[in-house]
Amino acid sequence: METINDSNQKVVIEYPCNWCYKVIASERAALEQAIRDVIDEREHTIKHSNKSKTGKYISMNLDLIVHNEDDRTFIFDALKRHQDIKMVL
Repeated sequence: METINDSNQKVVIEYPCNWCYKVIASERAALEQAIRDVIDEREHTIKHSNKSKTGKYISMNLDLIVHNEDDRTFIFDALKRHQDIKMVL
């Protein structure tokens, strides 16, 4: 897949590759469960990323191997649609 970055240069993504999603939710336990709901038994790592100043939101980095563009997009969309997830980057 080729995409255009800010400098208008084409970026080629070679699959399979490691991909990181930043996932934002209201609470850690719900976020971790939502990730398990979406990726099931796939090998992955989750690392704490940040917490909002008020403590209302938490973000975590989800790292895993994606096999192709459809796989990468499917995971992104499934995370985004999950009721406990506020945002996916």
